[in-house]
Amino acid sequence: MKIHVVKIGGNLINDQKFLDSSLEAFCQIKGNKVLIHGGGRKANIVSDQMGITKKFLQGRRITDKKTLDVVVMTYAGLINKNIVAKLQSYNCNALGLCGADGNCMKSYLRLKKTKTDIDYGYVGDLTNQSINISLIKLMMENHIVPVLCPITHNGKGDLFNTNADTIAAYIAISLKKYYEEVELHFCFEKKGVLRNIHDSGSYYPKIDFRLFQKIKKNHSISNGMVPKLENAFFALNNGVSKVSIGLPYYLINDVNNKTILCL
Repeated sequence: MKIHVVKIGGNLINDQKFLDSSLEAFCQIKGNKVLIHGGGRKANIVSDQMGITKKFLQGRRITDKKTLDVVVMTYAGLINKNIVAKLQSYNCNALGLCGADGNCMKSYLRLKKTKTDIDYGYVGDLTNQSINISLIKLMMENHIVPVLCPITHNGKGDLFNTNADTIAAYIAISLKKYYEEVELHFCFEKKGVLRNIHDSGSYYPKIDFRLFQKIKKNHSISNGMVPKLENAFFALNNGVSKVSIGLPYYLINDVNNKTILCL
């Protein structure tokens, strides 16, 4: 049996028409599926509206206490519930959750090990035991699509910001224990991983780990794409059947608008 784990992010979240068509494509996927969403750009907009300074380092958000409040209200509230409502309009019965709901995603606070380590603030890291896969399976067995936002918890009353690509990878890996085929799809507004970040048509149809190391070293891909590719190869190395990056339309159409990852 095959299962699809789909993560959506980038401008898909900000552009309502693009988001609607992406969710419609997601609903047409046959069989069991899980949706994980990001929303960093939407959080940036909310931060600006609230006068809260944004800080990023190496493509990752620095999450102080004020920023944590912004991402919780944006990811777990505004974005998550709008996505669930739209899925319901397409007759796709969905349930939106953050990590604390049903204890579905437990994390631990990333700590600095040395003075040179980067302190990302209230950011949660995952382990092999983080995902409550029994709950996710129970939902799917009852024909409910889980819609997960990138907010996790530590079981002690604290919420953390967690990379949505990392969550998608860990969920896909966890599901591999129960399903023969698990496909992981990272969907955003580009055709794939771009060869030239200024040319939206210049994407790599295939990337293996050696090529990834090369383009990472020469900085020919955007900072935000690096953690996405790291999570993609992490998933492949842990048994996930297929990982792809690109436009959401390839989920239901056999088109070339995607980058396939291989070891």
